[in-house]
Amino acid sequence: MSDKTGYIKSLDGLRFLAVTLVLADHWSGDQLGFPASYLGVCMFFVLSGFLITRILLKAKEKDAIAGKGHGFSLRQFYIRRTIRIFPVYYLTLAVLFILNIEPVRSKIGWLASYMSNNYIAFHASWLGSVDHLWSLAVEEQFYLFFPFVILFLPLKNLQKTMYFLIALAVALRAYFFFSGQSWIRPYVLMPACLDAFAAGGLLAFWKYYQMTNWLKHFEKPLNLFLGVMQYAFCVLLIKKLGGGHNEVSVIFLRLSETILSLTLIGFLIAPPKRVLKSFFEWSPLVYIGKISYGIYILHNFIYNEYHPIKWSPVVKILHRFEESGNAMLNSVPFKIIFLYLIVVVLASLSWFLFEKPINKLKNRFGY
Repeated sequence: MSDKTGYIKSLDGLRFLAVTLVLADHWSGDQLGFPASYLGVCMFFVLSGFLITRILLKAKEKDAIAGKGHGFSLRQFYIRRTIRIFPVYYLTLAVLFILNIEPVRSKIGWLASYMSNNYIAFHASWLGSVDHLWSLAVEEQFYLFFPFVILFLPLKNLQKTMYFLIALAVALRAYFFFSGQSWIRPYVLMPACLDAFAAGGLLAFWKYYQMTNWLKHFEKPLNLFLGVMQYAFCVLLIKKLGGGHNEVSVIFLRLSETILSLTLIGFLIAPPKRVLKSFFEWSPLVYIGKISYGIYILHNFIYNEYHPIKWSPVVKILHRFEESGNAMLNSVPFKIIFLYLIVVVLASLSWFLFEKPINKLKNRFGY
């Protein structure tokens, strides 16, 4: 069974791609020509669905072999998730609270309870420098119910349940759009994101039980190409309809991102070894993928195009670059590279001095 849920190096490389899409889009002020941050976040959701389902399927199988219930597996799952996710998140909130970075103090209850996405949805407005934490809230809310789905539903019903969750998410986004509500609500509410998580769960199910009739489709480079093309078509169609938040972008964009993410993950986990897989297994990319959680949390506080922290030394340096009149220093690529180096250094310090030592506690809570 260890082979079924063993470490897949290339998926850390894929985390690099996901977080880079988010950072580049946010730091450029959405100047990349396509909704890169949307795609990056969706990749994280699909990855979470895939990886968490693998873990839970293995726990379910072990419980069945031992002839016991799932209470122990549930407890271990939540302890391990808490150890990995909570420390750096709450440390960041504490520092921001002390420094009085807006709007942390006024919204601390929403942020501390991982409910910021619900606040954003209810008010149909963003939260400034902590906007990006909405996706972490979605992940936590997903973790609250999904283990019960995997562990307690009969195996024969799991695939149907995943298909239902995908359809439910699309239907919810359609409801919000056609009822004239803000696009923000279907974007940030957890149930409207379930197609991404459930699709990752489906792939994990097929992989875990070696359902070759499904897996063989992901081995073909042509299907990965088709996944990219359908996403490109969706983006072009949104632009053709005038851009903004139209029926395609609100209802179908996340589904299109999910399909692309699914085909990419499926291609990376399928044999044989290919050039693309080797690329995503390149050590620098894998390393950045390993620390991507810290990078994601910190990046908006390093620099935010729309809500810059005025006294930040990084902001002051960028202002000096602007005043210099140097075309290279003022270019978007240079800005992204400069900020990327800073956030990688800070996230590395966080990883080695704080996250990794705490993460070792997970060894005491195995399944």
